[in-house]
Amino acid sequence: MYLGIDLGGTNIAAALVDGGGTIQSRTSIPTDSSGGADSVIKGLMDVSETLIGGAASAPLSIGIGVPGTVDDEAGAVVFTPNLPLRKVNITRALRERFGCPVRLGNDANCAALGELVAGGAKGAQDVVLITLGTGIGGGLIIGGRLITGVSGGGCELGHQVIVAGGRKCGCGRLGCWESYASATGLVRTAADYLETRHDSLIWALCGGDMKKIGAKSVFDAFRAGDHAAKLIVGEYIGHLCTGLINLINMLEPELICVGGGVSYAWDCIAEPVQKIIDAEKYYRFSPEAPHTRIVRAELGNDAGIIGAAMLGAQLTVDS
Repeated sequence: MYLGIDLGGTNIAAALVDGGGTIQSRTSIPTDSSGGADSVIKGLMDVSETLIGGAASAPLSIGIGVPGTVDDEAGAVVFTPNLPLRKVNITRALRERFGCPVRLGNDANCAALGELVAGGAKGAQDVVLITLGTGIGGGLIIGGRLITGVSGGGCELGHQVIVAGGRKCGCGRLGCWESYASATGLVRTAADYLETRHDSLIWALCGGDMKKIGAKSVFDAFRAGDHAAKLIVGEYIGHLCTGLINLINMLEPELICVGGGVSYAWDCIAEPVQKIIDAEKYYRFSPEAPHTRIVRAELGNDAGIIGAAMLGAQLTVDS
């Protein structure tokens, strides 16, 4: 049995997972960062105590997925924007308390590993996972192994520039994919359109409050046939495909597995995304050859927990 922990800015979710990637038991608590690193580490200890105390035997390892850059060898978080953990060792207390190896991974990398072991990418060898949420996370698996980069900060796929001189991204650059194809990017596009389209159904769905516009309201209006929503989603799909085609042209993986909140609108985006990719990718001239498939991730929020648990079960190699 392996213990996987998904350390988020809002919650710490954890589960005991068997070797096949099936969750056997789970728990979750709010993330308390009021006391800095010490209170976050206490939360990690608390969820671990809860699960391990109720288990028949100690886990073979503990894996922790973190929303940021980690140094797995040192057991430390290098940088994470939403938690007070910069250059903090968060594994020592767990290792000393439970006497087992403790591994760290970026949360998107963990999600990729989870989908590979038990989700939409099961059975594949070369996979790119994309999570379309508040930002865009990415994980890359080549030959069945996770590629994390020379310093552990690789595969920040959302920070490829797709519009030179475009929107300012949270990373400080202009025109990043994340600024256009994340759920946040979709909402920014919607806000631009709705300044002049006051008859859109989206206004009714968000109660006339621009601050309440979300990806769900845009896609709900799209499904209802709203003209403005069709324009917004069409522009969004174009930006999404620009990044996906870049990845296909560079890597040509077996699968690109798409997760995150926007993936719940798969019925709205899957067909047009595939059509654009088929028309524009570089390797479109050999239709008889194997081609990258675009699939929806299957595990939802469990992907990161399962992948974190699997860190101790699979070797990770750096690119």
